[in-house]
Amino acid sequence: MLKYLELNKIFSFTSKAPKYVLFLFIVVLSIGLLEALVLSPEDYKQSHSVRIMYVHVPAAWISLGIFSVITFLSFFGYIFKIQNFFLISKSLAPSGFVFNIIAIITGSIWGKPTWGTWWVWDARITSMLILLMFYGLYLLTWRIFDKKEKAYKASTLVCILGIINVPIIKYSVDWWNTLHQPASVNLLSDTSIHISMIFPLLIMTAAFALFSLLIFLMKYNTELIKIKSKGLDRL
Repeated sequence: MLKYLELNKIFSFTSKAPKYVLFLFIVVLSIGLLEALVLSPEDYKQSHSVRIMYVHVPAAWISLGIFSVITFLSFFGYIFKIQNFFLISKSLAPSGFVFNIIAIITGSIWGKPTWGTWWVWDARITSMLILLMFYGLYLLTWRIFDKKEKAYKASTLVCILGIINVPIIKYSVDWWNTLHQPASVNLLSDTSIHISMIFPLLIMTAAFALFSLLIFLMKYNTELIKIKSKGLDRL
């Protein structure tokens, strides 16, 4: 069933969704910015510079999450020949790429007052830079190869190689002696930051996730229009 989805049915839903997602994004982002910039306390060591966390951390989470999703979809899409999985992956990648850049830039800005320098070849920072390269390579495969089969194979290979870097990013601060602080938010253990900081962090993450969904829908709809223009009515 997943192999042969009617384009008109998919497009009738995805073409209407962006306006609702945009509304939710604006509402959630407004709440998140209020919490992050006004209501949340400043850090006793880093003062107001800690507020960069509310952009840096969610951006990093989203970029890692999206790469994990496109790897999952690409792998099973290639195994089971599901074209729609590749279409979803291709449409998700641009927002993951952008949030990866945002994470690196905000990390550099945060590092200046914290470490006294804009950049260090720290394990966490370097592995995030490597992830950005894999994102770029993934996007490049769709431009290099004209034939779909070659693009599917190449993009899946890039994802499989790149996903190895994701746990390295996660555990780099534990495996090596780095300047980057250990994870402050842990699902399986105690969290080291105050609840007053966790709430805006989660709200901003939700806002970024909605923005990613919005970009995805716009890109996905564009891809569907391209397919329909070729006279095809099914994926």
